[in-house]
Amino acid sequence: MNAIPITKQSGRLLSLDILRGITIAGMIMVNNPGSWSYAYAPLRHAHWHGLTPTDLVFPFFMFIMGVSTFMSLRKFNFEPSGGAIWKIVRRTILIFVIGLALGWFGQLTRGLASGEPFGIAATHFNTLRILGVLQRLALAYGFAALIAIFVKNKSLVWVIAILLAGYYLLLRFGKGLEMSEQNIIAVVDKALWGTGHMYKDTTPERVRIALDPEGLLSTIPSVAHVLIGFLFGKLIVENKDNHKRVEKLLIWGTILAFSGLLLHYGCPINKKIWSPTFVLTTTGFAAQLLGLLIWMIDIHKKEKWSRFFHAFGVNPLIVYVFAGVMANLVSNIRFSYQGELLSVKSFTYGVLIQPWAGDYFGSLLYALLFITVCWLFGYILYKKNIYIKL
Repeated sequence: MNAIPITKQSGRLLSLDILRGITIAGMIMVNNPGSWSYAYAPLRHAHWHGLTPTDLVFPFFMFIMGVSTFMSLRKFNFEPSGGAIWKIVRRTILIFVIGLALGWFGQLTRGLASGEPFGIAATHFNTLRILGVLQRLALAYGFAALIAIFVKNKSLVWVIAILLAGYYLLLRFGKGLEMSEQNIIAVVDKALWGTGHMYKDTTPERVRIALDPEGLLSTIPSVAHVLIGFLFGKLIVENKDNHKRVEKLLIWGTILAFSGLLLHYGCPINKKIWSPTFVLTTTGFAAQLLGLLIWMIDIHKKEKWSRFFHAFGVNPLIVYVFAGVMANLVSNIRFSYQGELLSVKSFTYGVLIQPWAGDYFGSLLYALLFITVCWLFGYILYKKNIYIKL
């Protein structure tokens, strides 16, 4: 999660920060449409099996986190020293707690907006979601980083293979490919913390079920996901020439992506269960995109277009948290307008944008406006040389 500007002198690549920034901007955009009823198809997640552009942003960020983990652990020589273990555990706990706090803040603002006293709105702990995006990132990073310092780098391919093959067997024999509460992922989460602390998804029959897309069991392939990124970080560091880096990123990225696409006939690509084919396909695409960015930015110096994303890429965690806080505030701060109680979001989209831009395009414009606000926050930090690290 380190986000220090990449410089030529340090030997690091600007393209890494740009890819991280693109994924953060993408995550913010797809999470904040003007209306969920009017989001363009590419800006929606696949309902179950399948893959959309929206399904790529989270795994791309996880891939980059793996690359960054390799570079971060180099200073410890990939050995399980006290300093390395403490850094990993500390960062894992902090990111997990921030994720919980963001979920709690969402419950608080919704409660206050519905007229609950602060004391009641702030204590709905029986319905606080335990897992989530930041919690998934924390657990995947923590386990992957610990594995990386206890297992030799050359053996990590076997660890990845075992994790993905073992998880596939769990899915195959535990109804893991079914969108139901009998899915082994849902069964494990319900046994650990109950349905009150889980995300509720909607089936094609419009039935709400407790099946968390960031479930604990599906953290297993997420760990493999980060480890694949870790190995690509090793590839980048060991190949000093950018042309060689691009060549290997494109070759191995293509191998992974095609492997996932071919194997999906037996194991569907599915983000919500983080299927092994989802891991292979998205890490492959991420490696290919990183190779393209190195070719464009670091070799041919075509970087002007990418400056917008740099402010996101150097402070990814704090900008993402800012976006989460802002999303809750604009959805729950309400005021009276022409005799109707509107939130800031419904006023901005429904009154200022939608009447002239239309439903779908207006929803997209609202998301772009929201991204711009988040970029301004990140840009201020960037210009002041403030980089939030954990």
